[in-house]
Amino acid sequence: MYLFIFSLLIVIFQFVNSKKIIEDYDAKLTNSLEREQVYKDSVQLWKDKGYEVLSFNFDTNDDAMTYWERQGFEMSEFVPFIRDELFNLNFYEGEQHPLIDYASMTGNKIVIDDARMLNHKWIMASFTDGTYWGEVLLAYEIIDRKELKFRTLAQTIYHD
Repeated sequence: MYLFIFSLLIVIFQFVNSKKIIEDYDAKLTNSLEREQVYKDSVQLWKDKGYEVLSFNFDTNDDAMTYWERQGFEMSEFVPFIRDELFNLNFYEGEQHPLIDYASMTGNKIVIDDARMLNHKWIMASFTDGTYWGEVLLAYEIIDRKELKFRTLAQTIYHD
């Protein structure tokens, strides 16, 4: 009789202990799967961000580069040339930047401080006067391989 009760207690103990082990294992597995899903979501987010960075970028736009290569330009020299010419416009006489219609609100000159070539026709640039800043969308064209022209398509300024 005592042997039967003792055996029954051992079986109950084993059952309860096994159940706790299985529940712990299940919880760890669930956490692991949730963590794995978070990692997959993070990787997908970074892939999407990488795509965003590569989108609207002249350096990854084969069609835009081919357009200018067919015109006889070397891409290794073309992009720096366009950027240099754009930044050279920061050295202007008077109070008004030649491409930006906004007047400085601080008395400082407005200068283009960053630019990204989007394709074979457009450039997106940011500008500032040291306190206020904005963005400008420019069209550019090269006439007879000699003259580079910029034209302002749209612009906006941010202020508090």
